[in-house]
Amino acid sequence: MIAEKLISKNTVPLHVSDTGEEALGMMNDFRVRHLPVVDHQQLLGILSEEDVLENDVEEVVGSYPLRFVKNYVHSSDHLYEVLRVIGINQTTTIPVLDSEERYIGLITLEDLLQALAHFTSFAEPGGVLVLEMARHDYSMAEITRIVEAENTLILSSFVSSEQDSPMVELTLKLNKQDLQRVVAALSRYGFDVKGSFTEQDYDDSLKERYDLLMAYLNV
Repeated sequence: MIAEKLISKNTVPLHVSDTGEEALGMMNDFRVRHLPVVDHQQLLGILSEEDVLENDVEEVVGSYPLRFVKNYVHSSDHLYEVLRVIGINQTTTIPVLDSEERYIGLITLEDLLQALAHFTSFAEPGGVLVLEMARHDYSMAEITRIVEAENTLILSSFVSSEQDSPMVELTLKLNKQDLQRVVAALSRYGFDVKGSFTEQDYDDSLKERYDLLMAYLNV
């Protein structure tokens, strides 16, 4: 999945002729805290709520001192690159440029989360396992063999770790909700299963996190 496919259909950028007051209204309507400022198809920078409040809200945003940093992605960038850039810059939207550096749209954090859920098969029926292991013990091939021996398929996987930690955490989305046999098999082979979640458990957790995110965006 690439950035071009993630562009929001409802959220629009700020233009240099918009006032600070209009900018705040748009951010509130779109439930975001950042919006790009464009002049025709040229990206001029990113404006936050804090930036607006530090200036005269009755002035046009084109008169504000805009910060232009590498806070954008290109239309052909992969979903993971979009995640990386928006994570580094900690913004609620990210502009998308084409191959000629022209502004073509933006992606909101809400759009990104929905795409990530679809991309990682979390919308598919099944259960979730979380394993922890030393980096040198990580072998997706072996884990796949053990899981498939129990007539279960891995729909998606995600590896995460803390910086400088010797351990990794592997999250598996499986096509079955009854995970007892898979957990037992992995344990027999020495894998530490930190947790298992049914579809309902995961849906409840995802909904709770989504609600918290929406509350944050509405602050």
